[in-house]
Amino acid sequence: MYSTTDFKKGLKIELDGTPYEIVEFQHFKPGKGGAMVRTKLRNILTGRIQDNTFRSGEKVDRPDLESREMQYLYREGQDFVFMDLSSYEQLHIKAEVLGDKGGYLKESQLAPVLLYNGEPLDVELPISLILEVVDTEPGAKGDTVSNVTKPAKLETGVVIQVPIFVNTGDKVKVDTRSNEYLGRES
Repeated sequence: MYSTTDFKKGLKIELDGTPYEIVEFQHFKPGKGGAMVRTKLRNILTGRIQDNTFRSGEKVDRPDLESREMQYLYREGQDFVFMDLSSYEQLHIKAEVLGDKGGYLKESQLAPVLLYNGEPLDVELPISLILEVVDTEPGAKGDTVSNVTKPAKLETGVVIQVPIFVNTGDKVKVDTRSNEYLGRES
């Protein structure tokens, strides 16, 4: 169990059988009575944000969350198949659980998988990845106008906007949270 004195940004707690992550918190003392803690909590299952106030010293449960290092194997229909590296057990994760993150998975890639009561909740990808451009229009020599972009398909199947000088075969750095081009890699 956690006390309100343990609260910090990013701490995962459980209220009424639902896991939450603390997004913001603030200790305050009203004119009368004991101290309180105002929090903004993100529901880990739905992503919804809600406000909640706790009395100082109040206890909350610790959720049954576990992060396991797993290897992405392949895609089977709408499922992504991962293998637990310690038990070699295969885990099928639905595409809707992963959302856009599924587009950044390469075969044999290692990634921590967040489990809640044994069920997969999320796959933690690095903030940026280096991927190869497999299809894009060739850039014309002399096209150096800034802020001109074109679509480029990456090796994982994701299509992002890249500057006009990027060609097929180039390796690019991509922000996995926003699908943005960050730069070209050699």
